[in-house]
Amino acid sequence: MSTVVLDTITGKSTATTITIGSTPVVSASATSMTIRGEGSAQTSIQQGLSKAWFNFEQAGPSIEDSFNTSSITDTSASIFTNVFSTNMANTVWAGALTSRNLHQQFNTDAAATTGRAIRASNASNAVGDTTANCMICMGDLA
Repeated sequence: MSTVVLDTITGKSTATTITIGSTPVVSASATSMTIRGEGSAQTSIQQGLSKAWFNFEQAGPSIEDSFNTSSITDTSASIFTNVFSTNMANTVWAGALTSRNLHQQFNTDAAATTGRAIRASNASNAVGDTTANCMICMGDLA
């Protein structure tokens, strides 16, 4: 087996395919790469990555762990707002939420490129702080 050590791979054309094992990775442009996903479908590497996530302890309040989250503000009982380190490109990014023993929902209809207010409540819609709030964000970064 041989080992190749290098800093840059330059393709002969705009679209360059590198095969790792039996999986092709295609560079279609300077800002777009795809990889073969399930079957023969190509998946965009940039579009398929989480752009931000956090695990937030609201009773503290404290960020337990995060990626692309600069801060979280506990604005009132059960309502907190995350702030991205790098903003999203638009306001139509998607977020998935979980909370220990409570339900979560977006607190406002309007998202912002900088973050979004989130509300935790129980099944009766009564508000309350919780110890484990988790969110993952998908979309385009600015």
